[in-house]
Amino acid sequence: MQKNLLVIHLFCILFFFGIKTNSAQNSTLKKPNTILIQPPYLKQGDTVAIVAPAGILKNREGEINKAKALLKSWGLHTVVGKHVFNQGRHFAGTDDERCEDFQNALDNSSISAIWCARGGYGSVRILDKLDWTAFKERPKWIIGYSDITAIHSEVHNLGFQSIHSMMCTSLQDDVETIKEAVSTFKAAIFGKDLAYNLKGSQYNQIGTVTAPIVGGNLTILHTMLGSKTSIDTSGKILFIEEIGEYKYHIDRMLQSLKRAGYFDNCKGVIIGDMTKIKRNTTPWGSSIEQLILDVLSEYNFPIAFHMKAGHEKDNRALLLGKPIELNVRKEQSQVKFIN
Repeated sequence: MQKNLLVIHLFCILFFFGIKTNSAQNSTLKKPNTILIQPPYLKQGDTVAIVAPAGILKNREGEINKAKALLKSWGLHTVVGKHVFNQGRHFAGTDDERCEDFQNALDNSSISAIWCARGGYGSVRILDKLDWTAFKERPKWIIGYSDITAIHSEVHNLGFQSIHSMMCTSLQDDVETIKEAVSTFKAAIFGKDLAYNLKGSQYNQIGTVTAPIVGGNLTILHTMLGSKTSIDTSGKILFIEEIGEYKYHIDRMLQSLKRAGYFDNCKGVIIGDMTKIKRNTTPWGSSIEQLILDVLSEYNFPIAFHMKAGHEKDNRALLLGKPIELNVRKEQSQVKFIN
């Protein structure tokens, strides 16, 4: 009798804690909140901070001056971080100096947007030094692309939108040659309508979906895997772009994202510019488009190629974290941001 009571007692304990454990697991599988908070759009008289969280700006004062002049022509004021032109080996100053400029811009309530001067490499080195307390109370737009993807990812995990677009060093080119980059950047920061028609592709995987867009540079997204800055793509459309990689490197990174579950609950994928793909001694054997489709062959979400965003002159602005309507057809695709 005593033995039977012991068995019943153990069964009750296992049953109770089994229910609790399953409930806890189920709670972690709930669909995440895909709505990210939108910072206030800019208006004339607002101030933009120019900072350099990554690569060095040696002999690039001219481009910063052009950036200031461009913002002034739009009725905006500019504050340039005091360490922007510092030189710390590969970087625009030491980690602490770059962090100080970025932190000051985050904390200053008179600054409405933070425009990164350039990418390169180095943003990841300051991420864990930044205090986002003031930013969360008074969010502002953070603007850039390439290496700035690390900061975008951090901002998205905090629950806020940001802007993937041209940076100050984009103005090394004549403005006439980057008209779309400039005009869509202006539209993005001032809250004007953004919609793009993408050139058609036989590789497009057709479909229509509405969801927030996130992502950025493939290499940076890949290097964020396993860290607290790795973004959650569940319920979202993933945008990727890349420059200067071998095809097998791109395949390796996409396979890593796939194995990490990046695409399991993704709603769609948009492929931006794949620029200056290196030629390996052993040919890959297919186009970059087919490479991507091969990795994503088991998923039935829409896939759109030819988004003009990335490391080309025609680098059109994307409001990362903002919902879009994505309509993909073989002959053409449409990307429309939802207000």
